Amino acid sequence: MRIDAYADPGTPDRRGGWRYLAWLVRRQWPRCLAGAVLASVWMVLLAATPYLMARAVDHGLEPGDLGALAGWTGAMVAVGGVNAWLGMMRHRTMTKVRMDANFRTVKVVVAHATRLGAALRAQVGTGEVVTIGVGDVQTISGSLTAVGPGVGAVAAYATVGGLMLSVSTRLALVVLLGVPLLAVALGPLMGRLQGRETEYRERQSVLTARIGDLAGGLRVLNGLGGKGLVADAFRRDSGRLREQGYRVGAVTSWIQALGMGLPMLFLALVTWMGARLAAQGRISVGELVSVYGYVVALGWPVAFLIEMGHQLSRGVVAARRVVAFLRLEPAPDEGTREAPAEPSALHDPASGVRVLPGRLTALATSRPSDAAEILDRLGRYTPSDATWGDIPLADIPLPQIRSRILVAAPEADLFAGPLSNVIGDEETPVRGAGNCATSHNAAADAEQRTGADEWAKLSAAIHTAAAEDIVRALPDGLETPIEAQARNLSGGQRQRIRLARALHTDPEILLAAEPTSALDAHTEATVADRLKRARKGRTTVLAATSPLLLDRADVVHHLVDGKVAATGTHRELLDTEPGYRALVARDAEAEAAAGQAAEEGEPAR
Repeated sequence: MRIDAYADPGTPDRRGGWRYLAWLVRRQWPRCLAGAVLASVWMVLLAATPYLMARAVDHGLEPGDLGALAGWTGAMVAVGGVNAWLGMMRHRTMTKVRMDANFRTVKVVVAHATRLGAALRAQVGTGEVVTIGVGDVQTISGSLTAVGPGVGAVAAYATVGGLMLSVSTRLALVVLLGVPLLAVALGPLMGRLQGRETEYRERQSVLTARIGDLAGGLRVLNGLGGKGLVADAFRRDSGRLREQGYRVGAVTSWIQALGMGLPMLFLALVTWMGARLAAQGRISVGELVSVYGYVVALGWPVAFLIEMGHQLSRGVVAARRVVAFLRLEPAPDEGTREAPAEPSALHDPASGVRVLPGRLTALATSRPSDAAEILDRLGRYTPSDATWGDIPLADIPLPQIRSRILVAAPEADLFAGPLSNVIGDEETPVRGAGNCATSHNAAADAEQRTGADEWAKLSAAIHTAAAEDIVRALPDGLETPIEAQARNLSGGQRQRIRLARALHTDPEILLAAEPTSALDAHTEATVADRLKRARKGRTTVLAATSPLLLDRADVVHHLVDGKVAATGTHRELLDTEPGYRALVARDAEAEAAAGQAAEEGEPAR
């Protein structure tokens, strides 16, 4: 039975952790049933070996019947061979069960994260998603061992109890009642483990999110002199997490210690009782041998039952976290009015910003967060009274807005893959489209023309973002694999790749926050000129304070405390607005200092 990593995972049961685990089993019930049957037969045959040994002793060895001894010995060898094959198939089947649960959980989590869209960051931290993807998925898949060895352990336990009835009713009752008593003894520890594990996972997600924040803002923290303070706080939080991990480990160690110790004491009691019965002549020598064998055989199912309880305790905690994530819902989309058919102005009443269609508009402010909030309102990433034409954005269905308005965030995620896919899409060609004139097949000609158009579109986006040097520097050009978040590129290169990706989509309205803040002056000027030409006649809004970008804008809104203080061209505002002049002068001085540092051999951005 093949595992399709790309198939529809189905609709998960979000009513609770146990129900989610049951849903994972139902989605692959034939494989789970096969694992349970294989594990049951495997463990039952382990328990049957002592029975065959007892028959060999009583009917072959003790009376001196070599034929019977050879027959029973051959049966044991045959059972051992079959069991070896069953053990291999059991392990293979259960590996597939775990892999299916792993892939299925990853798919439902990723699909739901995509469905949440922009609402994801507002409802759950990055660390929570990372913890689910890295730790909880593995824990959930591991807990499904209960459907294989767990079921097999129950079957073997019942079989051994039945076989021991033929030896001694007293021994059988001890076996049948002893394991449930072990479960009762370990039950409180299992409940305690769930509580400790839940608290540990919560703290782990918070700390993971903080690691991401630190990695993203380390340069800023260092510049402000706050790196040591934040490092101390992180050290304290990680220390608390370590202590909580010790508490989880303490409970786990008690479970494992008691899980090994109590069964041994229980089995030692059974062995002692069997030896006394043999000494009293109430059971034969062969039956005594079988009792020893049953005691050994019981070690496997008892160990598996305890491990099953441990894994299920951890698995249900992880499943509850996944279910809590799957219960999150995106903001309701109640839009029913059609978006303007023609290019129309965007207006944000909260700030007074009005974006005219077909113009390059710039937002200049000393607080980048103010400009980012305006772009979010104009892109309908946050609730507002913003309008498009004379229609409130809130009244327009969200898919229509997303298909025509693109907000290019400065730290937008970059996924791993070939550079051509990072900028474009999976169908974007990377080696040209061939010569259509040499083909005699109309369908092939159409496909080649489509490829040529996509290639031209990709090349244009790279050119506008002044990213040709990035492609040339990579060993395989556009086919070079890029790591997640483009970690194998510099900050300036990542920024240009993000801009190229936004330009490749060719949106009707492009809203970009600080698209050139990590570039040197020469590259920034090139991007500004090319961007103005490429987006001519299309609505573009740039949040920036660089004079190189502001000078190319058709309209500049100077923002103070998040509101428009003045509007005009860059040069008009320089002549009439002292606050704007001071803002731009500070940015120009910073660019000059960066250029001088680059000339002196210091690392450029």
